[in-house]
Amino acid sequence: MDFSWLGDPFYQEYLIEGFINTLWLIAVSAIGGLALAVLVAIARLKGPRPLALAVQGFTIVMRGTPLLVQLFFFYYGVGRLLEGIPGIQDSVIWPLLRDPFFYGALTFILSVGAYSGEVLRGALLSVPQGEREAGRAFGLTPLQVFTRLWLPRAIQLCLPTLTGEMILLLKSVPLVSTIALMDLLQAANLIRDETFLVYEPLLLIGGIYLAMTLVLTLVLRQVERHFPGMQPERGRGWLPRRLPHRQREAS
Repeated sequence: MDFSWLGDPFYQEYLIEGFINTLWLIAVSAIGGLALAVLVAIARLKGPRPLALAVQGFTIVMRGTPLLVQLFFFYYGVGRLLEGIPGIQDSVIWPLLRDPFFYGALTFILSVGAYSGEVLRGALLSVPQGEREAGRAFGLTPLQVFTRLWLPRAIQLCLPTLTGEMILLLKSVPLVSTIALMDLLQAANLIRDETFLVYEPLLLIGGIYLAMTLVLTLVLRQVERHFPGMQPERGRGWLPRRLPHRQREAS
């Protein structure tokens, strides 16, 4: 095994740029995808029927087609169509529309929004009706009931599943190397082409992704531990907090 190339500043720049782009892509996709998931769940449950059907079709398409196909569709398909719009290349948004990072983030946001939206919709349906009625009895508006009671309770129920979705997002990021975006895998491919070393760059990138997965898992586990209403139970993972029997009787 030859890792002497790690001391070359030229290859170090590849790795640093790829690592930074990977982190940015994960952060933007996770935040945007979870925000979209909330909108998807609301549209499916409370939206007008045409909107609910349209959103349902969106989730079926995004969940039923390979992520790589979606990535190629937006980058090579939509990107090529945008090039043909008169005046688009002279507009201020053209630098964004020609950037592969934009299409990678867009694809991951839509994918996370579709998958997590269905998870969140199921969690919202699992929240007992009595909890929402209690909020309305206390004088809360429908918006306050949703933001203070219904949505937090649903997130509490599906938080472990959303944690798994974030880990899957991390492991899906290397797909962007197929659209010439400099991520960690693309950096490894460039180093491999220039040094003619096959295994060493891939082993390094695999180790970095393994470390990132472990760190992300630990961070999300802490989020689960400190999320209101969650507490650890030995041998049963992270479950909704339950009051002791005597305390429930007293309440």
